[in-house]
Amino acid sequence: MRIGEIAALVGLTTRAIRHYHHVGLLPEPERRPNGYRVYSVRDAVLLARVRRLTELGLSLDEVRDVLMDDAGRDLADVLEELDADLARQAAEIEERRRRLAILLAAEPGETEASSPELTALFAQAPRTASPAAAKDREHLTLLDALGVGGQQVYAALGPLAADPTLLALYERLDALADAPTDDPRIPVLAADLVAAVPDEVFAAIPTEGRVVPGFREALLAEYAPAQAEVVRRVMEAFMRRSRG
Repeated sequence: MRIGEIAALVGLTTRAIRHYHHVGLLPEPERRPNGYRVYSVRDAVLLARVRRLTELGLSLDEVRDVLMDDAGRDLADVLEELDADLARQAAEIEERRRRLAILLAAEPGETEASSPELTALFAQAPRTASPAAAKDREHLTLLDALGVGGQQVYAALGPLAADPTLLALYERLDALADAPTDDPRIPVLAADLVAAVPDEVFAAIPTEGRVVPGFREALLAEYAPAQAEVVRRVMEAFMRRSRG
């Protein structure tokens, strides 16, 4: 059989067969006096096997290993590795689809800067017009972008985000917008906010991610004086609690 004939027989192109010759995957038959290469049935069987293995996803290097006699790897071993690789790819695709579903279900404007995990956390919280709640979401988004957070932290925050009593705390903070810094509501609200955060949140935060340079000052500057005093007390209490 000439190269065109064997190519048609095994379902390959002549270019592919020549490439297999070039990379040493298939021995190149000797030319006849007329200048043509003549392929045998054995060559056809070999090419059919190459095609079957490449269709399974094996690289040419892996195919070469399979085709080698004594020095080559066992076909079953290569196929088991391929199956494991395909299983990992399938799991990665499924995880990507899960994360995509979270983003698709989010409210407009929540997907641009937030990770899917933080977007899912936001989805658990009841809707509110509280300015303090909006600031909290912005701060979490910033920390998320800085890499402070993660799935374990957001999972720990989930019960708090879904707790309706959190809205009451936000409203109490909103109520201090025009209050003086010696308002008696400040220490009480700070203590209630600290008590509302589960211990699991502190256990989930990596040590190196607890302090973001400049974040504390920038955060406090966004609040009215009395509100900033509440937040300052809360942050100091969090630092003491996380060290413990």
